[in-house]
Amino acid sequence: MRSKLSVRVSSVALAVAVSAAFVPSAANALTLMDILRGREKESQRAPVVQPQPQAQPQKQVQRSYSAPKVAPPKYYTYRADSMRLIDIREIRDPVVTGSISPDQADADETATEVAALDQGSMTDAVEMETTVAIADDDPRQYLADARVKAIDDVASAIEDYYSNGGELLWVQDGVVSQKARAAMRALGNADDFGLEPDNYLVQTPDLISAESEDDEKAALMQFELALSAEVLSYMQDARRGRVDPNRLSEFHDLKRNPVDLGEAINSLAVTNDVAGLMESYNPQNTFFEDLKAELAELRRTKTEVEPIVFTGRVFIRPGQTDENVPSLVKAIERKASPEFKIDHADTFAAYDGGDEYTPELVALVKDFQKAEGLYVDGIVGSNTVKAFDVETNDDRAQKVVDAMERLRWLPDDFGSRYVLINQPAFRVYYHDDNGESFDMGVVVGNPTNQTYFFRDEIETVEFNPYWGIPRSIVVNEYLPKLRANPSYFDQIGYEVSYNGRRVSSSSVNWAAAPMVDVRQPPGERNALGQLKILFPNDHAIYMHDTPQKSYFERDMRALSHGCVRLSDPNKMAAAVLGVPEADIEANIATGQNMPVDVPEKFPVYVTYFTAWPDADGNIQYYDDVYERDMYLKRAMDAESEARLGS
Repeated sequence: MRSKLSVRVSSVALAVAVSAAFVPSAANALTLMDILRGREKESQRAPVVQPQPQAQPQKQVQRSYSAPKVAPPKYYTYRADSMRLIDIREIRDPVVTGSISPDQADADETATEVAALDQGSMTDAVEMETTVAIADDDPRQYLADARVKAIDDVASAIEDYYSNGGELLWVQDGVVSQKARAAMRALGNADDFGLEPDNYLVQTPDLISAESEDDEKAALMQFELALSAEVLSYMQDARRGRVDPNRLSEFHDLKRNPVDLGEAINSLAVTNDVAGLMESYNPQNTFFEDLKAELAELRRTKTEVEPIVFTGRVFIRPGQTDENVPSLVKAIERKASPEFKIDHADTFAAYDGGDEYTPELVALVKDFQKAEGLYVDGIVGSNTVKAFDVETNDDRAQKVVDAMERLRWLPDDFGSRYVLINQPAFRVYYHDDNGESFDMGVVVGNPTNQTYFFRDEIETVEFNPYWGIPRSIVVNEYLPKLRANPSYFDQIGYEVSYNGRRVSSSSVNWAAAPMVDVRQPPGERNALGQLKILFPNDHAIYMHDTPQKSYFERDMRALSHGCVRLSDPNKMAAAVLGVPEADIEANIATGQNMPVDVPEKFPVYVTYFTAWPDADGNIQYYDDVYERDMYLKRAMDAESEARLGS
């Protein structure tokens, strides 16, 4: 029996206690709960696993707990790369002094210009390369006075090039060269590649208003430095993207593609095709080429999608006659997936354009509502109309630009064998140059539990898997049930472990939100179905089977806790392992938990493209289910603002 004093613990102190118990701490560390109770050591805390009390009558005390939550990953306010002035203080040219002896080198009056000579390494006659200060009449001396900003790595590459005697790239014989004009045309065509030309603006020097030869040289060197900065910025953006995806949100986990800017600027110095060199830094794969062609077509035709207009407040019940029925049918046909259109081809073909909301059209609307994850009642109201979300050409062009940017976050070459998951399309694609290629439907994370954007390698297929329940699900979804009924996990057959030791669910002090492991054993009811395909990552995401097959009948399939559910898991497992599907079925039939390593690891790309080429190279468009296009557009605008404001 608890004392009256313990029963009257304030709700504030108890809420603090629960929160403190949820946060793991080092051994012997004090928490606010310890201070409140006057404890001095971690070992004095109440145990996570309680000894089972003997059955006896006990007064029930009603308590209210402040339930902790495991926060989902978050989106950031994007911070653009900062700009700094390029600082070229001294320029020295490399020279070869010719074959000289050590004695001659000591006697040479120019020896004071020789930098860092290793006299001990010299033979009686060697060619020595060193550096000398540039002449007073060399126009490059005015580079030190130029004021040009760039992001740090671009600025560093330019400083290194010119300070170490790099030749002028864009100025020849005191005028702007043809090479410079070709580079400026390439910058002006940046929008053909999904980049923003305004980010790379360079003004040609105004030599007419120059009052002296020195003013002309200064203007030309300002131009030289500015064009070098913008060309290198273009090449870096083309290779790795303008936006750092990891600054967008915690749902992005991608290493940026490296760009060797030193190699880039040296290549600019020797190339005869500067535009071709610059444009070669864009992704070199068929996906990018298809997107580039689509962008050109969208901008060339200038044809806007015909608007679909609904009159007044839309509310149509089965059997009614309504002037909005023709718009309704037209909107469904435009919005629906190719599979939906095939399944309902007869209904679309038979519709005569009338205003009557017939039983055939009601069935069409119900299937559309089901596919979109709406309440299925056949009544057309504001939610159904909102789901049509008809796009214009400008909307689609922006999706293509977004897709081109995201492609820059991935390698040019996906590999001869790979798996690509496109979350907005709710599809996974298996590709093998030496074998079959196919795709299938998937279910991905819901908007609260979004699937990440990352790449990894497929390693294992596990048959009859356990489901290790993520702590976020235990705390956010099960904890209220467990506090009301500590035996809940025992009753539904879940296994609970603490410090590697199996314990009864009823023995756990769930009021403390303890750090315990919970898993569901293999079986027909297992949330992962009969197999899972693992590519170990920090986000605990993998592909797997599911007992909830009905989800694949919907068009909108952002429904899981973050993992990727497969519509045909046996086919994918067979392809991954390189075995017949009969072998997959035999392994499942054992009923035993069995991990099998793939013969050779290969890449998996877990991506997010709202515009993506199909097998024929035609661009298909998808809903922005996580609103990531919006966040990406904000980030691109922030980068543009930072550059234009410099």
